[in-house]
Amino acid sequence: MAVRWPPKPFSADDYAARMSRTIHAAQRSGLDGVIVAPGPDLVWLTGYEPTAITERLTLLVLAPRVRPTLLVPTLERPDAEMAVRTTGVGVVDWDDGTDPYRTASAFLRPGGTFGISDGTWSSHLLGLQQAMPSITYRGLSDCLPMLRAVKDGGELYRLTAAGAAADATYTEIVRRPFAGRREYEVAADLARLLREFGHERVDFTIVGSGPNGAEPHHEAGDRVIAPGDAVVLDFGGLMHGYGSDTTRTVSVGEPAEEVMLVHEVVRTAQQAAFEAVRPGVACADVDRVAREIITEAGYGERFVHRTGHGIGVTTHEPPYLVTGERQALEPGMCFSIEPGVYLPGRFGVRIEDIVTVTERGGRRLNNTDRALQVVE
Repeated sequence: MAVRWPPKPFSADDYAARMSRTIHAAQRSGLDGVIVAPGPDLVWLTGYEPTAITERLTLLVLAPRVRPTLLVPTLERPDAEMAVRTTGVGVVDWDDGTDPYRTASAFLRPGGTFGISDGTWSSHLLGLQQAMPSITYRGLSDCLPMLRAVKDGGELYRLTAAGAAADATYTEIVRRPFAGRREYEVAADLARLLREFGHERVDFTIVGSGPNGAEPHHEAGDRVIAPGDAVVLDFGGLMHGYGSDTTRTVSVGEPAEEVMLVHEVVRTAQQAAFEAVRPGVACADVDRVAREIITEAGYGERFVHRTGHGIGVTTHEPPYLVTGERQALEPGMCFSIEPGVYLPGRFGVRIEDIVTVTERGGRRLNNTDRALQVVE
């Protein structure tokens, strides 16, 4: 997919299709509707993102045969109306000093079962329960875990662009010196480069050198990177509202023999897992392919995490490539494939690409060289 600049904004039809899809998925799951609090789901469904998430109640209610309704504080109504003006969403406000939960109850069927955003503040959920004790609430990650999993064309375009920007960041960082610099200095370079190549937000810049690379989520510290170190670089964030996430492992100077061996095991596992991607394959089976190769090489106990996670408007979301997950892959799903081996006190190796499912298999959204790169 060619990436042009900038992406076309999502249309009213895009948001209407997502809301309709959500309502139908809710019906299939036995729900009477869905309650969406500020956060990724609300942005994905309506394009509306409050300037701040506060103690004032804001929520979207979606239910069959009822106009979608966004409840907001009165002082935030102008921004909300501007954001959703073409989406068919009705805006209802409530004043300070009134009971917003009683206002919300007018849009909820008594005795019904509603899915509700996982990120809903507990105070808001308790307020809803007190106003309407007959309603049952279920977390969306439990009842509609794949709600955002299948991406449309506009989403794939943005994810492709974000992946290309992350690739450009890697291409640039390996041209810079590593030896003698502290991890946090390289991490700062990664963050700066991500922004230079178009990211509006940087979520993480993992730089794990030498023994720190054996900690999968190591926070870049003040360790001085030395010749002979293997260095795990894992970085990403949001670009045009959609995520990037890629990992490569480099060697400062010529790599030790075991580093080369482990890297090749991980590279082979990552490639095999990618080749296993196709519609209908269970998420767990992609994990199994990578895990079997690493286990056969004698490092199975040092592969300590799942093979991958979904990505979209957040950098971690369903589907998850993990043991026991029988969810079948579908065209349009996007996720990481990131096997790793971690040898405590010595070094770690991880290789990660974002992959999308096509009708025929998988397509990588990260395309930098997966060989062990030697840096200065």
